[in-house]
Amino acid sequence: MNNMNNENLTNINLVSACGLYCGACGIYIATQENDTDKILHYAMVLNQSYDDTLCDGCSSNRKSEHCSKLCNFIDCKQKKEVNFCTDCNEFPCQALQEFKSKMPHRGEIIDSLNRMKEIGIEKWITEMKDYFSCSQCNTVNSAYHVACRKCGYKPSCKFVSLHKEAIEQYLSK
Repeated sequence: MNNMNNENLTNINLVSACGLYCGACGIYIATQENDTDKILHYAMVLNQSYDDTLCDGCSSNRKSEHCSKLCNFIDCKQKKEVNFCTDCNEFPCQALQEFKSKMPHRGEIIDSLNRMKEIGIEKWITEMKDYFSCSQCNTVNSAYHVACRKCGYKPSCKFVSLHKEAIEQYLSK
């Protein structure tokens, strides 16, 4: 983490142990933009309070209750005294493989972790922000925004372009 600028020091909260980029999470986006309606929607879907839904990213002190209570990787990394799953001797473990397979936005986590290890956290954060940003207006979108949430451009980002079919199938359930 040497030579990280101030913006990326703040954005370190967007780096999860499992390889997800929190900046592309709808709950994170809604929290940062103070979007009360979206936060209330997520709270209802997740059956938790408004305050328990708020999130500043996996590595922050304020995580959505949904993630903080259900995430095995937060406890695992603390127990094994590692920062990321790639630092573990069991990488990629069965738990990570199963987690990866359950939802479209998790499909690239192992590759993402390997990329983070290869290029470093600062460059990974920059790559992830670009990967989830609209090519037309540069707005960061979640993995489930098929159209850009600001300008409506389709696909909303490169991730959606690559995984559109799986995302649409998941959203139709």
